[in-house]
Amino acid sequence: MGTEISTRPISCGLQEGELSGKTYTRLDLTEAVYREVGLSRNESAELVESILSHVSDALVAGASVKISSFGTFAVREKGARMGRNPKTGEEVPIEPRRVLVFRPSQSLKDRINDGRGGG
Repeated sequence: MGTEISTRPISCGLQEGELSGKTYTRLDLTEAVYREVGLSRNESAELVESILSHVSDALVAGASVKISSFGTFAVREKGARMGRNPKTGEEVPIEPRRVLVFRPSQSLKDRINDGRGGG
């Protein structure tokens, strides 16, 4: 793109509690990048999509994705096991599968527990 991008945190522009019960979407991320970085809306959308694509591609390939001061996304292998149908009590086999896990950083945990809102 040729545009220099700042490394300062992007504020979502919301005050504490404004997102309670709401879902923050790609569009919200794109809008935050547009406001804070100064790219066009299309460039902002392309940047958000590119980042999400890189993260998901890395996870599909089995890599962990660590975002400093935010947390780590990883894929974990779960083995086969026996489960139980809660309605009938019948035992049923559960196939092995891969699951996505997120482990928040200590700084993110602290921000959440201290009730501090956006950057």
